Amino acid sequence: MTEIRLGVIESRYADMIWAHEPVTSSELVKMTAAEFNWKRTTAHNVLRRLIDKGLFQNQNGVVTAMISRDEFYARQSRKYVEDTFDGSLPAFIAAFIQGSAISSDEAAAIRRMIDQAEER
Repeated sequence: MTEIRLGVIESRYADMIWAHEPVTSSELVKMTAAEFNWKRTTAHNVLRRLIDKGLFQNQNGVVTAMISRDEFYARQSRKYVEDTFDGSLPAFIAAFIQGSAISSDEAAAIRRMIDQAEER
């Protein structure tokens, strides 16, 4: 699947849509006016870009996700690990926790995730 890149405002708008979907485009215009002080045309233009990137669809004025928020951010995370750490998850984790401790609850949660991934 192709990489989807979002700017800061696009990310905030996408998060708004994911939080409220299914949502009408007219409701989005009202929400973006309140949240970002956008005019209708700006809300529709940015929505069109998000649709063109394959994140959302607009069917008869109702906007829904083509991929979930979790899937989108999982893809972004995998891409980051691939680009920055040559795809090495251990190298990423080592860098992430360097100089800081993790709680026993966090360690247990990570162990459960690893066990579940090994079972797949």
